[in-house]
Amino acid sequence: MSLSHAVKNTADWRSLYPFQSHYFRVDGGDIHYVDEGEGRPVVMFHGNPTWSFMYRDMIKRVVADGGRAIAIDNLGCGLSDKPRKYPYRLQNHIANAEALLESLELSEMDIIAHDWGGAIGFGYAVRHPEKIRRMAAMNTAAFLSNHCPWRIRACKLPLFGSLAVRGFNAFAGAAVTMATTRPGGLEKQVKAGYLAPYDSFSTRIATLRFVQDIPLTPRHPTWPTILEIENRLPSLKTKPLSLCWGMRDFCFTPEFLDRWLAFFPAAQVRRFPACGHYLLEDAGDDVVREIAGFFR
Repeated sequence: MSLSHAVKNTADWRSLYPFQSHYFRVDGGDIHYVDEGEGRPVVMFHGNPTWSFMYRDMIKRVVADGGRAIAIDNLGCGLSDKPRKYPYRLQNHIANAEALLESLELSEMDIIAHDWGGAIGFGYAVRHPEKIRRMAAMNTAAFLSNHCPWRIRACKLPLFGSLAVRGFNAFAGAAVTMATTRPGGLEKQVKAGYLAPYDSFSTRIATLRFVQDIPLTPRHPTWPTILEIENRLPSLKTKPLSLCWGMRDFCFTPEFLDRWLAFFPAAQVRRFPACGHYLLEDAGDDVVREIAGFFR
């Protein structure tokens, strides 16, 4: 394990995340991933500013149910390398996930996606619909939208965005309070887990790049990537989909859920009226039970 994989203060949160680390080399560095259990694979895609730690209870449940849990840390996130000179575009993250999953020689899988993980995971799925059995999505999108809260738009501003996100940790640091409806934010040990990989200016590079990669106009380089995913979503219309939604999410609002249902009207829906963006923290037991049962 290279020094770039090291994360400080592991004792605060490692007991919640007792998984063996695996690494896969891609252009730019090593991707970290969890690969636990045997049986039917369930592949988990995270967003920004989270990492595979968010899926810790889902991983344990999949394994307990006799499945194989695979949770990927996008390059620049979690325990993956965080190269300074790297594009960090959506197309790169999809290509990295594709290369890793191809190396694992999976013939069929279920997928779970949250936040940017929707575009990444469904970006992979529309390229390989024959490998997808069932799908689950939580507060995410895999289609174009001009909705972007002011607090996220501010982080896209030149100079200010870099200073706020990388210098003052205004994105990952704020999310442990703003992305949850738990009074006072996440509990100390869980908060430590979310923040451990993003403890300095240099380790927050992907946190900023993900924000900058949000396409709000057709001129943005990632606009055509998401448009292609959106146009190819009908290739997945025969795949069962479970939608679990935190209805108090300020970013992926209930309108995004409606968009999903326009593409997948037969989807199984579970709304969580009192929950926010970090749905697996606000209603973790219920969400894990819901999705695990759906996959069974």
